[in-house]
Amino acid sequence: MTKVVSPAEAVSRIPDDAVLTVSSSSSLGCPDLVLKAIGERFENEAHPRNITSLHPIAAGDMYGVRGMDYLAKDGLLTRVLAGSYPSGPSHLEMPEIWRMIVEDRVAAYNVPSGIMFDMHREAAAHRPGVLTQVGMETFVDPQRQGCAMNSRGAAAPIVSRVRFAGDTWLHFPNVVPTVCILRATTADERGNLTYEHEGAYLGGLEQAICVRNNGGLIIAQVERVTATGSLRPHDVHVPGHLVDLVVIDRDQKQTCETRYDPAISGQVMRPWDSFSHAEHGVEKTIARRSAQELRAGMTANLGFGISAMVPRILLEEGHPDAVTWTIEQGAVGGVPLTGFAFGCASNADAFVPSPQQFIYFQGAGFDLSFLSFLEVDIQGNVNVSKLGKKPYLTAGCGGFVDITARARKIVFSGWFEAGAEIEMTEEGIKVAKPGRFTKMVEQVEHVTFSGDRARAQGQDVLYVTERCVIRLTEHGLVATEIMPGIDAQVDIVGASGGRVTVAENAVPMPASLLSKSPMGLTL
Repeated sequence: MTKVVSPAEAVSRIPDDAVLTVSSSSSLGCPDLVLKAIGERFENEAHPRNITSLHPIAAGDMYGVRGMDYLAKDGLLTRVLAGSYPSGPSHLEMPEIWRMIVEDRVAAYNVPSGIMFDMHREAAAHRPGVLTQVGMETFVDPQRQGCAMNSRGAAAPIVSRVRFAGDTWLHFPNVVPTVCILRATTADERGNLTYEHEGAYLGGLEQAICVRNNGGLIIAQVERVTATGSLRPHDVHVPGHLVDLVVIDRDQKQTCETRYDPAISGQVMRPWDSFSHAEHGVEKTIARRSAQELRAGMTANLGFGISAMVPRILLEEGHPDAVTWTIEQGAVGGVPLTGFAFGCASNADAFVPSPQQFIYFQGAGFDLSFLSFLEVDIQGNVNVSKLGKKPYLTAGCGGFVDITARARKIVFSGWFEAGAEIEMTEEGIKVAKPGRFTKMVEQVEHVTFSGDRARAQGQDVLYVTERCVIRLTEHGLVATEIMPGIDAQVDIVGASGGRVTVAENAVPMPASLLSKSPMGLTL
């Protein structure tokens, strides 16, 4: 008996009050056709109703893959827990899921992606939920927001502080999924799934196991179906006994702008000179200084924003494979991609399922992490997860909290001020016009990274900007390196309202950071 059904038939099996878990990372691996069918069924039948949806990483984006926005309907969706949400620039219309959140029409939570995967593992094994110290003293902690994104979320807490084995932990009770929706490339007639065109495995296997162990329904969206026995067992990532129904979407893409690139799925290797270098400018200067923290043979984690440019710095400097990059979607090695393809990598050495990648991150197996910041406060706290005026400009915390929880060294990158006009030559940088506001604030809007906890754990933390390099110290934020051309008292101390001080032994940043030609980086 075939498992292949139409999208409409597949979603007709989803009952009211179901808990959906969706495997996706923005447009990467998003089972968009099935999610669309759920929204259409609700429009036609008013079912399924009262759904809870779980998204370890965002489903959909703002660039043509709607994803979770298909579920954003009153009566259909009542609760959503996600590591991240669709995000994009302010000139685009706010996604409907964000509108529901800010209008308090759905109970919404931003849960670190690694913890979301941990929740699936614990529910699969019928253990009593997640016990973790990831997120302590951040917005994840119930002493702050407890992951809640609005009043409806705050009224139904999902995390508490508990004492266990002489220490304090965060406890997330199980939220047991009853329907899993995932995506692969190929299914055979028994439902065995391979991922040969995908840019990552993500968490589909673990999510399917969790739902199967709790007696639920697993729906797989694929590009094609092949005969039983035609798939190599070593290529099967999700075995057929975990799959109930298969939906075919012959038009599914690798990313929102990529129909299919074999280098993203590791089927070919690109020449190093085929990758573009970072465009010359202020952000490249910041990325260059960040790259100076690397040494050959290191393993480094990489986040979105300016920090994503660091691998391109190494390419330009002639060190394409001196560092092993690891990203939360699962790629190890190669060159992480930027822009719409962020979360993918070309020339990867391996693809690790995201749940295992997060175990590695939470235990701080890597040497250092490059991340970006929206704002930093006097305690060294960092916010990347909330902008009250334009909430959809940030995707939420994603894997940021898992990565920074125990990282030995963290390099945050960002502009010192928002909207400043900068004149840059190969000799120095001049602030031609001050920005609208400083990124160095008295208190961040959302604590995604805790400076106090970092100090207590002895973490090495740098904040790299176009004006200076700032270190987190026992005395707060101290600029230890100053960019040539910058007036330290005016452009740093004054511009930050005194929140950043300058070390007596501060040194100039190398002028080679400003060069239009390679800077001569050695690792």
